[in-house]
Amino acid sequence: MSPHQIAVPTELDGGRADAVLATLFEVSRVESVQWLKDGLVTWAQDRTQGRSAGRKVKKSDRLAAGTELAVVVPEKLDPLEVRIEAVEDLTLLHQDTEIVVVDKPVGVAAHPSPGWTGPTVIGGLLAAGVEISTSGAQERRGIVHRLDVGTSGVMVVAKTEHAYSVLKDAFRERTTHKSYHALIQGLPDPVDGTIDAPIGRHPGHDWRFAVLDGGRDSRTHYRLKQAYGRASLMDVTLETGRTHQIRVHFSALGHPCAGDLTYGADPQLAADLGLTRQWLHAVELGFHHPGSGDWVSYRTDYPADLAQALEILENG
Repeated sequence: MSPHQIAVPTELDGGRADAVLATLFEVSRVESVQWLKDGLVTWAQDRTQGRSAGRKVKKSDRLAAGTELAVVVPEKLDPLEVRIEAVEDLTLLHQDTEIVVVDKPVGVAAHPSPGWTGPTVIGGLLAAGVEISTSGAQERRGIVHRLDVGTSGVMVVAKTEHAYSVLKDAFRERTTHKSYHALIQGLPDPVDGTIDAPIGRHPGHDWRFAVLDGGRDSRTHYRLKQAYGRASLMDVTLETGRTHQIRVHFSALGHPCAGDLTYGADPQLAADLGLTRQWLHAVELGFHHPGSGDWVSYRTDYPADLAQALEILENG
């Protein structure tokens, strides 16, 4: 396979090699790290750092804008095949005959999709012996809602056809309660409010979204939890559930999620906080149980990388 020769764009200046590759090639950080370990990424030209062409790039290397890399992209597996494999740190918060609730770690997709070869929630659950509904497309069976690969937190998966139908309707009719915490840059004005702006696919980037006239109706409610100066911790609830909605809305507001280089975050702040992904966590999910009809709610704590970023801010 011939390597792709790429130059690091200005907006990713100073980013770690694994994070830059994940953004440029739309793969998980787990996968980009594997590329680096396998020697698939080498310096094409980097005279300013005194590195010679052909030397392997390390995951912790900081890449300056304009740095040229040679990247051999491995052949993809069947993009819609469910790979049954254990997923590290995929925690089961609750399980009964109808549903399973998980704490999804960063770097894990909800289900297989074109361009994704990393771990999935479906594959991890099947590897753990959890039965999943066969409703929906084969690669999406049991999945009634999703979290971005780079977003951690609570997800519910249907185990039966009945649960799948009830939960799909609940998310469609917006009777669920989805609460996120997001660390955004700066301090918004007002500190409590609603972002009501349509979202559509970015006209210049297939893998990005943006606030656009004619986009899909999208509303995000937020309130301030803690102001740290350089960044603010927000409590966010979604009235709609568009792809990348929180990330797109706060970026459009001029306050992108810390660490979210895809949507304009400051690479220096991300480095200072030790972030290699957006600071965004699904902390709580509530819904009417498809079996009993009772209202149930599940919460999860921040993972280590997000907790560490807050600690840095609190001690700074």
